[in-house]
Amino acid sequence: MTGLDDLPLREDLRGRAPYGAPQLEVAVRLNTNENSYDVPPDVVTAVVDALSREVPHLNRYPDREFAALRADLAAYLGHGLTPEQVWAANGSNEVLQQLLQAFGGSGRVALGFTPAYSMHPIIANATGTAWVDGQRDSDFDLDAGHVAAQVADVDPDVVFLCSPNNPTGTALRRDVVIAACEAARGMVVVDEAYAEFAREGAVSALSVLPDRPRLVVTRTMSKAFTFAGARLGYLAAAPAVCDALRLVRLPYHLSSLTQAAARAALAHAGALLSTVDAIKMQRDRIVDALPRLGLHPVPSDANFVLFGGLDDEKRTWQDLLDRGVLVRDVGIRHHLRVTAGTPDETTAFLDALADTRGATS
Repeated sequence: MTGLDDLPLREDLRGRAPYGAPQLEVAVRLNTNENSYDVPPDVVTAVVDALSREVPHLNRYPDREFAALRADLAAYLGHGLTPEQVWAANGSNEVLQQLLQAFGGSGRVALGFTPAYSMHPIIANATGTAWVDGQRDSDFDLDAGHVAAQVADVDPDVVFLCSPNNPTGTALRRDVVIAACEAARGMVVVDEAYAEFAREGAVSALSVLPDRPRLVVTRTMSKAFTFAGARLGYLAAAPAVCDALRLVRLPYHLSSLTQAAARAALAHAGALLSTVDAIKMQRDRIVDALPRLGLHPVPSDANFVLFGGLDDEKRTWQDLLDRGVLVRDVGIRHHLRVTAGTPDETTAFLDALADTRGATS
């Protein structure tokens, strides 16, 4: 039987493993930062009604410019954005891929600050873009001067920032984004997939978008909107950036059904985002509880918590799984990451973790 080694695969892909968090049938799944709450019934009805209006016309291609969806996304984001400044695709990963197709590629370099979202270097590699790991401070923070110095040293074509950062949960200060923009010759992409969960006082990069034509802010409906299965990601940027993405997007890349479902969800944003505060409460509950177990959580602006102090993170991961709780090993020694779920899921996690440490939560 023909194997991968027998195929004329690109040499830079040989030996690599595909991205994929474990998808296991366990009682408590807290490893992929999904929203643990189901879509509310009234929103389900609205989405189904919207889809039913599209199904009879699936013989026709969708609106290639998804103009109505872009208008709805611009209205949701605010900050004076117009539809011409918004772009969308099948999940924020496709948005990131299109950005690297347009501004990365062979002979070009992308810089990110590790640890950060693991798909950034994977997508860079898939598009033939060289990847450089930037460095964070010992507490996973980023300092404006340190970021500017690394950008100046590497001189990348694309800079990736993540706020709140995945997997650490830390949000960026406004001066860090500005420093990266001022130091960069190329594009600066701020990945804000978890922006809706940020603590009071956190500042979105959308606030510094005006007059910065090489700044891009990406978002997703997968997390706060409880819409991970629908696959809708988007960005805000100068209209010229959207023009660049038109050169690399596949024809009719957003189906009529995707557009309809996303618009129905945006029309019910209040109902879908009603779980955000509840999730933030569970996140803060985890941060407060872990020190009593001798562990060290990183203060988080996202819907997850990275925590350290583990003697053997892989053993703890397995011990939790054996107790029906799935968390994420993100490859940082002595650390694991857990999604903030429902109150019952948080209790199950804390009880299981306490059991692995011979303590009570």
